[in-house]
Amino acid sequence: MPDSIDDLRALIVADSPLARGGLAALLDSVDGLKIVAQTAPDVDFQPLYDVYRPDVIVWDTGYDPARAVEALSDARDERAPILALLADIEMPDKARALLMAGVRGVLPQNTPASPLAAALTAVSKGMVVIHPALLGAALPLVNDPQTADNTDLTPRESEVLRLIAEGLPNKIIALRLGISEHTVKFHVNAILTKFGAQSRTEAVVRATRAGLLTL
Repeated sequence: MPDSIDDLRALIVADSPLARGGLAALLDSVDGLKIVAQTAPDVDFQPLYDVYRPDVIVWDTGYDPARAVEALSDARDERAPILALLADIEMPDKARALLMAGVRGVLPQNTPASPLAAALTAVSKGMVVIHPALLGAALPLVNDPQTADNTDLTPRESEVLRLIAEGLPNKIIALRLGISEHTVKFHVNAILTKFGAQSRTEAVVRATRAGLLTL
């Protein structure tokens, strides 16, 4: 099908060429979605990201997302939002680890093309997408007294949190608010501390459940 300038640009990350090819074939049938590149998780895909500038990354983590969690610890603020796929949805602990590492969504590996594409679109717009069977993985991130006791955000922190929820990186947040990127990082760290969160996604989930955000 011909490409459109408005197509959602996706980067595929998966261990094997077979898995990458399968995902590409699945998503290639969806109007409005373009696969711009494919890569393995053990390859430095930052150059691919810099060249193709994907809107979203779909990462097939298989049965062991540990490598994805490790990779996400580096420079995740400057990458496109990530939707992770799990081979087994009976792994809430691993889904939780992915959410805490900063992915914006977790779905089963066998998700059909249409709902997967819808989830990628939602994630690209800053929403958090979690399969119903994995909702329990997110509950420990939001159901503790720390969320309720330490969410007295300043007006500026509230502005930064809203832009984080839109999936914007620090550089764009700084431009939107007319402040330095260093100041944005200061506010982000304050937000994470107040929510007891280890990642931006976790902070958004906690804020949403606390009624401070509407996604």
